[in-house]
Amino acid sequence: MNSHNADVVVIGAGPGGYVAAIRASQLGLKTICVESEHLGGICLNWGCIPTKALLKNAEYMNFLKHSSDFGFEVADVKIDFPKVIKRSRDVASKMSNGIGFLFKKYNVQQVKGFGVLKSKNEVEVKNHEGEITDVITAKHIIIATGARPRMFPGIDVDRKKVITSHEALIQKEIPKSMIVMGAGAIGVEFAYFYNAFGTEVTIIEMMNRLLPIEDEDVSKELERNYRKDKIKILTETRVLSAKTVGDKVEVKIQKKDGSEDTLVADIALNAIGIQANIEDIGLEKVGIELERGFIKVDKFLRTNIEGVYAIGDVAGAPWLAHKASAEGVIVAEFIGGHETEGMNYNNIPGCTYCNPQVASVGLTEAKAKEMGYEVKVGKFPFTASGKAHGIGEAKGFVKMVFDAKYGEVLGAHMIGPDVTEMIAEVGLARSLGATAKTIFKTIHAHPTLSEAVMEASAAAYGEAVNM
Repeated sequence: MNSHNADVVVIGAGPGGYVAAIRASQLGLKTICVESEHLGGICLNWGCIPTKALLKNAEYMNFLKHSSDFGFEVADVKIDFPKVIKRSRDVASKMSNGIGFLFKKYNVQQVKGFGVLKSKNEVEVKNHEGEITDVITAKHIIIATGARPRMFPGIDVDRKKVITSHEALIQKEIPKSMIVMGAGAIGVEFAYFYNAFGTEVTIIEMMNRLLPIEDEDVSKELERNYRKDKIKILTETRVLSAKTVGDKVEVKIQKKDGSEDTLVADIALNAIGIQANIEDIGLEKVGIELERGFIKVDKFLRTNIEGVYAIGDVAGAPWLAHKASAEGVIVAEFIGGHETEGMNYNNIPGCTYCNPQVASVGLTEAKAKEMGYEVKVGKFPFTASGKAHGIGEAKGFVKMVFDAKYGEVLGAHMIGPDVTEMIAEVGLARSLGATAKTIFKTIHAHPTLSEAVMEASAAAYGEAVNM
């Protein structure tokens, strides 16, 4: 058994954990990162990165379907689906190896295994057989163990026919039909991907719209586009059960009126939420407080136990990689004695990489009104954007929400081409306390998609000239 001493030990090497470890080491703190699997966690290996690789394939697939619009006649397209999957896995592997390089560059020591808290200053590391291989004593412990797909009674996930996002990334062949249970980001992204490759997709969502946390106008626009792509959508519908029957899956549903029905498909994807990885890591022994199944933290990521912190998915919503990374930087700088204002949870962008893409930051129109704001709202459609027409993606819009009294940027909600790249402008504007006038008086290059942010801001004040 190996013994180690450190200033900081990080349990988990996902987008929160590895960033925290590197930043802590950069600040001169002796840092050890404990990880049982691949560096990069779920996001890099089984989430954010490989899914984006697959979605790029879906984008090309859709281009081939409409290539004649661009003057190309493409016949007899052959799909090597295993190669599509392999490309995604290769991208993930390359990025994971990159984190290993960064650990060496910044002198972060990696210990392979499962980290378990024995006290507020001690972590045991176990291998897959449950044997203790290492003991680490540290002044500070950062828990970054992440989360996994949430399981529900009645949904019998066998990972063959009733699958999670993990299995959806490595299917060996294109299913003829798929039922997607849940219309959050994971559900709508996989629905888009498999639909692009010819799968007959049905989405089931308990709430009254797709992407229910997004602005209602965005949800309606996405649903309109999905129906146009022949994706079936069942909202206000509850999944009662899902199970494998022979070589098919049967999903029993209950509709809004109380009536029940059974849907049959080749495969069903469970995309109904996530749950924190809090089991068997010593939380109870140390006395760490939970809240709704996640570790409770303050804006400096401190738990109720001095010297113990939690970041990323295990510390609660929003369950986003960039939120985890931001928390990783903040906690490392807090431990290192650097001045930090803590985590600002009011300005975290959300992105969904379906087609059309969805991106948002700040308050929705409905939430702003609920909070008592008098708002000005401006909307600019991509049908009025020359760049959007030029690239053949003139669909969707940018919607800006402002405080009517001071012109403060309260929120932005976008659906359309490359909006996941555009949302950062509004996040920066909010960080700097910008107003609507600041945005629409800033000269935006023409022709660009980002002009839509300027135009939507101007529209809120009746000054848009291109619509």
